[in-house]
Amino acid sequence: MQAEQTEKLTRREREKQRQRQEILAAALTLFSEKGYHNVSMHEIAATAEFAIGTLYKFFQNKEDLYKTLVLEKCDLFDGALYRILDVPRDEVDKLRDYVRVKAQMFREHMPFIRLFLAESRGASYNIDAGLDASVRIRYQQFLKKLAALFESGINRNRFKPLADPFYLAVALDSVVNAVLMMWIENPGAHPFPEDPDQILKLFFEGLLPPR
Repeated sequence: MQAEQTEKLTRREREKQRQRQEILAAALTLFSEKGYHNVSMHEIAATAEFAIGTLYKFFQNKEDLYKTLVLEKCDLFDGALYRILDVPRDEVDKLRDYVRVKAQMFREHMPFIRLFLAESRGASYNIDAGLDASVRIRYQQFLKKLAALFESGINRNRFKPLADPFYLAVALDSVVNAVLMMWIENPGAHPFPEDPDQILKLFFEGLLPPR
């Protein structure tokens, strides 16, 4: 779909889109390496190899650029995770896919993850800390979506009704974030969770009824 939309753009529009993405990429590199407060718009312009005026054609200021960067990356993460949760499959399989895809997104977008966690002051443990309201709203919506998966599994007797589905969603997402944070901080001691059941067995052993 995105490829089709790009093809419909004029050459001038495609060029503007390319410039915008190059600016965002340069900003992400600098922010992740030096921190948001230690980077200037002039430095971003130099890294992207554009005149400073070009940046201000796309973004009002550094804060606007940062928010745009975060929200677009959130769109990317949300899209990948929502596609998993929307697939009409067994709840257990969807939970495995959710853990697998979230871990892959962390690994494939490490500069953004490091930036996001650093600037939000430990968002993996307290998602509300220091985040823009729109990001908090997105996260709450995602937790409700994940909770609906647990509720469906409970209603179909795939899971035991151990707790409120929303609490189960918060607990699982917190565990996934914590495991991935341990991998980021010390990959030697905490290898990347290739097998989603490394995490899910904490839930499956209590949730799945005996056969």
